[in-house]
Amino acid sequence: MGKVMLEVKDLKTKYVTRLREDVFAVDGVSLKIEEGKSLGVAGESGCGKSTLALSLMGYYFPPLHYISGDIIIDGTNISGMKPDDVRKNILGNEIAYIPQAAMNALNPTQKIIRFIEDVIHAHDPKMSRKDIYDVARRRFEVLGLPAEVLQKHAVELSGGMKQRTVIAISTILSPKVLIADEPSSALDVTSQKMVIKMMRDLMEKGYIKSMIFITHELPLLYNVTDDIMVMYAGQIVELGTAKEMVFDPLHPYTKGLMGSIIVPEEGVRENKLTAIPGTPPNLKHPPKGCRFAERCKYATPTCAGMEIPNIETAQGRVYRCLMSERKIREVYENE
Repeated sequence: MGKVMLEVKDLKTKYVTRLREDVFAVDGVSLKIEEGKSLGVAGESGCGKSTLALSLMGYYFPPLHYISGDIIIDGTNISGMKPDDVRKNILGNEIAYIPQAAMNALNPTQKIIRFIEDVIHAHDPKMSRKDIYDVARRRFEVLGLPAEVLQKHAVELSGGMKQRTVIAISTILSPKVLIADEPSSALDVTSQKMVIKMMRDLMEKGYIKSMIFITHELPLLYNVTDDIMVMYAGQIVELGTAKEMVFDPLHPYTKGLMGSIIVPEEGVRENKLTAIPGTPPNLKHPPKGCRFAERCKYATPTCAGMEIPNIETAQGRVYRCLMSERKIREVYENE
């Protein structure tokens, strides 16, 4: 077992609406990521993926609020830190975040080098502009970005180039954990390949120690990450290796996700694509039992009437279901 870069223990966070209603967006999430490893996070819109990413930063802004749990980065628990300490000592160099629609986050009136200066000066105010430029130029060239990009404005760059530039800026301090929230969305296929290659290069060259990659596309995670975690209604429903999750899903929700998309590695499907019926539950008032029960064709009355524990298989795989692994496989084989 390698060195653990990120460990999350029973993390719970919520949104508080203007009517003072609690929305439990992340409810009891636990996970570990070792050095040199990457974790993919998948699930429907609204399942809590992006909220989990924001929560892992340990820097909360209303309406998002921390409830309980631990976030441990390379042995340091940041969940109890003051916001100013997190911003000064953790964000950027311990953990970095690439948000959704990051391409639109760059101020069009500033040159790219100015963003890098802001990031570095937040941690090292005395570093000169010349030294910052040299650091940025070397990093951009290593990642396949021409140095002249540093003197350009965001409006002068293509969508793919902007996304790669944002990734380079976010990782300029070589964070131990990088969280990328749908970094390849809204890009054409060629740009997606370049972004994914860049993410791999960051890992292989040691500029980041571990990565969380969030997306709706399970097949994409199969080619990018070591493990995949599927979320539903704020909870983990299954976690395993990328190969297990794509080709041998256990949880009915994971199986439903895989049945609703085309996986190129499987070749031509004999069966038609299937859809998951219904809609996710209201997280203002989450169900007591299995949160997927109302949409699950294998559910029994028991599923909706009790708390569902995490069940770990002998192989270390985690899924949240009352059916045993053996029973699940029997049910799937008989369909």
